[in-house]
Amino acid sequence: MKIQSPLLLIGLSLALAGCGPTGEDELRIWMADQRANTKPSVTPLTEPKKFVPEPYAEDGAIEPFNQVRLTQALRRDSTQVASNAALIAPEMARRKEPLEAFPLDSMAMVGSLNKEGAPTALLKVDNLIYQVKVGNYLGQNYGKITKISENSIQLREIAQDATGDWIERTASLDLQEGKK
Repeated sequence: MKIQSPLLLIGLSLALAGCGPTGEDELRIWMADQRANTKPSVTPLTEPKKFVPEPYAEDGAIEPFNQVRLTQALRRDSTQVASNAALIAPEMARRKEPLEAFPLDSMAMVGSLNKEGAPTALLKVDNLIYQVKVGNYLGQNYGKITKISENSIQLREIAQDATGDWIERTASLDLQEGKK
């Protein structure tokens, strides 16, 4: 039992040492003192400026909220929407051609020829050669071929502009020169 008594003595002394003051009391006192002595500094808000509304005093000018003007603008917009719908409606009703599945920039004009007196262009798309003539459709913007020359294909496209309106625009595919 003599071996256990020094170990027991060391264990008891460590247990008693752990029960002594840890300095935590000092920390709590310091924190309480800081809370009591610290005053928050809040900068006062400036008083808001007084808003003085200006009367609309444009004598002889057209009032911007005039009912007649607003009605005219709405009529003009509705006729424009109707004309836009008339522009795109025939395109939506027809059957799509195979070359309308590809974007225009993935196509390359590689040649042209006259076939039965009508100009025909040769297009390379995905390493395949297609023959197209005036009236065929190309690209994803309802592009209809309007003219074929030796050097280019002219198209009429119907696309949406930034405001969402359908507009008609022209595009072209130029002959791609082969590598020499």
